[in-house]
Amino acid sequence: MTKPMPEHIRTILFNRVPEVTFAFWVIKILSTTTGETFADYLNLDVGLGLTVTTWIMSVLLSVALVAQFLTRRYNSGIYWTVVVLISIVGTLLTDNLTDNLGVELWVSTVIFSAVLAITFGIWFSRERTLSIKTIFTRRREAFYWITVLFTFALGTAAGDLISEGLGLGYLVGTILFSALIAVIVVARFAFKANLVFCFWAAYILTRPLGASIGDLLSQAPADGGWGLGTTVTSVVFLAIIVVIAAYLGIKVRRQRAEAVSEFGGPVAVASWAQVPA
Repeated sequence: MTKPMPEHIRTILFNRVPEVTFAFWVIKILSTTTGETFADYLNLDVGLGLTVTTWIMSVLLSVALVAQFLTRRYNSGIYWTVVVLISIVGTLLTDNLTDNLGVELWVSTVIFSAVLAITFGIWFSRERTLSIKTIFTRRREAFYWITVLFTFALGTAAGDLISEGLGLGYLVGTILFSALIAVIVVARFAFKANLVFCFWAAYILTRPLGASIGDLLSQAPADGGWGLGTTVTSVVFLAIIVVIAAYLGIKVRRQRAEAVSEFGGPVAVASWAQVPA
């Protein structure tokens, strides 16, 4: 009879999303910044327009998601490609509502908050957990990516509402959302607040933080930015994302090798009854 697989080894070997570490949060913020600046680059600088840009990025995201769902477990390159693309599409969802349909930012914020709450509710009712440490099945992963998409859309709407709609500016937005994330960190580590709640609260807030940072760096000084431009900001941040994603890929391969050795080798791992996909 196969011995029970320890939870930490099970997570390392079969979870379809990465371990939440400091590097995870760094690359998450960078990807959200890139989503903001690259969407603006294609839409405005290249001149594709909002509709064409949305279609192109949605097709690319669909291809990346197919590749992601075809993998058997977490793959750093594919996973972070999906995150970058979904950050762009999430940004474009809000931009289309605002620019093409004339929906006010506060309305978009309320709509995406409600949709996200409903998504969490359905996910929990079906799986009895919202933890990303147990994304072992494709159904759970589908809930995960739908949630991520709506967090990006909500973060874009909330960030634009603070920075532009209320006229507080990009620097104030950056400081405000950084402070809110700091409150969550204190709540988690000082007061032992619920881990899953803190994760998703921080995940949502990193989107408007990243958007505020992106606009602060890329927009012209006359508009409250530092004038680096969308091209420079996007290229620099994408380069950093590639480096960190490569590091995470190497790290997880080493962890898997150690986990297989600890559990008893490839045969023992292969004989373990995995959760159906």
